Amino acid sequence: MVSRDQRRRQLAREKYERQQQRRSADQRKAKRRNVIIASVVAVALAAGVTAYASTALAGNDQDSDRAAATPPPSKAPDPCGRPAKGTPSTKTWKKEPAMSLDTSASYSAKLATTCGTVELKLDAAKAPHTVNSFAFLAGQGYFDHSKCHRLVDQNIYVLQCGDPKGTGQGTPGYTIPDENLKDSRLKGGVYPAGTVAMANRYDGRSDKTRNSGGSQFFLVYQDSKLPPNYTPFGTVTGGMDVLKKIAKAGSTPDPQTGNTAPNATVVIDKATVKKS
Repeated sequence: MVSRDQRRRQLAREKYERQQQRRSADQRKAKRRNVIIASVVAVALAAGVTAYASTALAGNDQDSDRAAATPPPSKAPDPCGRPAKGTPSTKTWKKEPAMSLDTSASYSAKLATTCGTVELKLDAAKAPHTVNSFAFLAGQGYFDHSKCHRLVDQNIYVLQCGDPKGTGQGTPGYTIPDENLKDSRLKGGVYPAGTVAMANRYDGRSDKTRNSGGSQFFLVYQDSKLPPNYTPFGTVTGGMDVLKKIAKAGSTPDPQTGNTAPNATVVIDKATVKKS
């Protein structure tokens, strides 16, 4: 025969399990909502736009002190190393750098990150302003010690970098024109895996918000359906395994910035551009 005390403990345990299930469901709903918000607003890859989202993480049962005190599940181990010593750039410029690019030459870039090296082939002929600006900023050390602040791992699959502030609102002080938006690789509204493209502030409504790229760029690690509004200016030629490793570690929504920050510590220790 079950004693009254045993029955009370059993009921308390069952109530706790129900509360945990509701908490888990609320967390999944909150993450989906933040991902949608990030995808549509913040991670429409509009640099400088902040989206605020409320996150419902508390259980529905207000007298559940034990459930409320239960810590969230621990993250997977960080797959990346420690950043190199140094501080992010605070430089800005009043206007786009003068064109010094040889559009007939080949250019490559190397991003030495805490998670591994990512190598890029830059398309100077099709996106001269973008590549010229990217090369200029790399030469100025603008990308060095900067955090890749946004990872989207649902609906679209991109890692966004290039903001020394690490918030999605940083700019070099100038803007560059949109280029190469009719690239033949962007078939069916898809940016294929390996694409390197510029973020911008285009809002999808007003042409006044076009030609608003700055320093932020994104690396596509899996085919992603996006409108052709973001200048494709290069291709990942090495390090897709690095991007996959970062993506596998997942992301965490940040209600203050609207970003979904990578769980991995992704910092560009050094960015270089080479002409060949």
